[in-house]
Amino acid sequence: MQRFPRVPLIWLAGLALTGPLLAADEANSPVPQVSPVLPAPGRELLAVDPQLLAPLPEPTLRGSGRMLPQQRDARENYPNFISADRLHGTQDVETIAEGAVEMRTVGRSVDTDHLVYRPNDDEVEATGNVVLRRDVDVMRGPKMKLRLEDNVGYFEQPQYSISRLGVGQAAGATPVPGSGEAERMEFEGEGRYRMKKATYSTCSAENRDWFAEVDELSLDYNSEVGRATNARVMFGGVPILYSPWLSFSLNNQRKTGLLSPTFGSTSQGGLDYTQPWYWNIAPNMDATIAPRLIQKRGTQVGTEFRYLDRTYNGQISGTYLANDKVYNDSRWAYTVLHNQNLGYGFAGALNLNGVSDSRYLGDVSTRLALTSQTYLLRQGILSYGGGWWNASVNALRYQAPQTPGLVGLPELYKRLPQVNLSMLRPDLPLGMSLSANAEYVDFSHPTSVVGQRWSAYPQLAVPLQTAAFYVTPKIGVHATRYSLDRQAVGTPKYLDRTVPIASVDSGVTFERNVAWLGKDITQTLEPRLYYVNIPHRDQTQVPVFDTGLADFNFAQIFSENRYAGNDRIGDADQLTGMVTSRLIDPATGTEFLRGAIGQRYYFRDQTVLLPGELPRKGRTADLLATVSGQIAQRLYLDTGLQYNPIDERTKRFNINARFQPEPGHVINAGYRYTADQVGQFDVSAQWPIWGGWHGVGRYNYSTRDGRVIESVGGVEYDGGCWVARAVAQRIATIDNNSNTAVYVQLELNGFSRIGSNPLELLKRNIPGYGRINQPAADPVFAAN
Repeated sequence: MQRFPRVPLIWLAGLALTGPLLAADEANSPVPQVSPVLPAPGRELLAVDPQLLAPLPEPTLRGSGRMLPQQRDARENYPNFISADRLHGTQDVETIAEGAVEMRTVGRSVDTDHLVYRPNDDEVEATGNVVLRRDVDVMRGPKMKLRLEDNVGYFEQPQYSISRLGVGQAAGATPVPGSGEAERMEFEGEGRYRMKKATYSTCSAENRDWFAEVDELSLDYNSEVGRATNARVMFGGVPILYSPWLSFSLNNQRKTGLLSPTFGSTSQGGLDYTQPWYWNIAPNMDATIAPRLIQKRGTQVGTEFRYLDRTYNGQISGTYLANDKVYNDSRWAYTVLHNQNLGYGFAGALNLNGVSDSRYLGDVSTRLALTSQTYLLRQGILSYGGGWWNASVNALRYQAPQTPGLVGLPELYKRLPQVNLSMLRPDLPLGMSLSANAEYVDFSHPTSVVGQRWSAYPQLAVPLQTAAFYVTPKIGVHATRYSLDRQAVGTPKYLDRTVPIASVDSGVTFERNVAWLGKDITQTLEPRLYYVNIPHRDQTQVPVFDTGLADFNFAQIFSENRYAGNDRIGDADQLTGMVTSRLIDPATGTEFLRGAIGQRYYFRDQTVLLPGELPRKGRTADLLATVSGQIAQRLYLDTGLQYNPIDERTKRFNINARFQPEPGHVINAGYRYTADQVGQFDVSAQWPIWGGWHGVGRYNYSTRDGRVIESVGGVEYDGGCWVARAVAQRIATIDNNSNTAVYVQLELNGFSRIGSNPLELLKRNIPGYGRINQPAADPVFAAN
């Protein structure tokens, strides 16, 4: 025990009695200097050496109305400090403090009108205006009895306030405040509490918009599990949720049990209600089973099984709709995802998807990505990484879902198998770099030409580079061989193609200092030239298994082949030029703005074509231009242009702008155009309206089709300790129909979400969307 000179302390089993109001402000503060304690009239306290009673300067300690969180060491015997208007008692038996009593120790304090401390039992009994503070938690009531060492006792009619941090939150983050009251609170050991007739809310006492009330509430922070009986949730004085028994996690960790239900409405399904049940199988394994009642269609059962280990992870999910009342048949869908690290450089992956018919996902889903999905991937991969070389074996096919009475999708080629081999050696003598790619594929199809394709492409490059410029000449040979069956008349069974390829890539960077938006930044000017030469090879008899014309963009104009796939190697004698300019923060490297313009020039006509492809006209390709980045304070722009100078026609144009002055305030506007294919306006926003009301919405309209692709509209209300959301969505499907859905959700901060969850919908449709009244931790009673 730490002692200081000239400090008259009376120690009673670690207890220090003092006269004036004293406080050790923090748990790790040094032991304070304390005035002598004089016996009360008519009472004998303890014999004290008279020399210690010499007058001392008035002690000063900074008082504190709260306790900062402290780490208590169970091996330490911490002292207790008491201050009161009057102190008396019997040494080693009982100490009594009366009037403005304060008792402090590491991580805990008690304020009360009257306190009795029994050092033999390490027990405190307080009556009258009792306030118990433990770290950041506060409890108030008329009476408390507590054994300090093992935290066993009770608190009568307590009002409590508990603040907890969510899982994964860093120290210093804002905790979730929870408060309530109870008829009686039992302390059942360190970290264990039991309350009778208790309430709980994250609202302030002055504005208790919602609260949960239970007959009995048990909180065990050791096992991090809470249990309640006869639980009711009141909102605005109206009961909205009841459960005879609840078991929930105190730290937002997974726990077996019912999750919050979701409900809503869609035009194709009517009223929609889902009640998920969560199964925490193991720390690395769980499952969710979600029965769903769809008014117009029937009962759907959805399942999701997830697993995770050091060497593998995966997910298996599916839905089954028995006897769809609209479709007049049972319908289903499934997904299997698995990734495996086999060790020694080997790895495997599985991606299997299936659906009963082509319209099932559109009929029961409200996600555009699912309603527009056509072909479903089924793939398995085994790969090896050997440092400077890699290999993989791939089995791939697509399901083309069919629906009776509708024109089906055509079958795609299966790759059973596909073998790839690649290597890279950038450390050869004279700074040379050697790379190679090789492939074998067996293409199968029920009706079209089939066959095997072998290809190899070794390349040798000599990178020459300084801090300001680079030049990289490269040469290579692309060799391909086909073995065909069911080929067209006049096409031989075996085809061979060998094409030499040469290229030179070069660039230089200039820099200067400029001012931008009030900052000193660096502007670059980066011209680049790229030349490719590929001689013509007759490829008219070569079948097309997996090859198409690559998208024309900035990445493609700096590639050798204008086709994606190995069935065509385009002839080339061309030069690509581009100029890029960037604005960069020299201190952090952050890029504020980027602009680029580029074009490709041809020195001879095009001779290699895909079936149905028209040869290009002229000696210049389309002009490409782009600007992206921050153009003003809180204003961001991303735009791109593809312009055909020969036809004097814009082939493609897109522009997207975002204004986001702060979280929860965002406006997006964009337009996307592709000649003869796409024309779409897209506007979305999240913005405060008045008071706690926020508006959210998106409008995506196709000028080519003359219809709305997707529209979302709704409102959010921030009630301080709760948030209400009402959102409607209308989405177009691939069969020229539409589906309308309505989401209504009540989020009780730090407790539960009730209703259908529109958050993922809003995040998907409104870039930059931010949750209003963002809680510090997710609800403990909800996982949807």
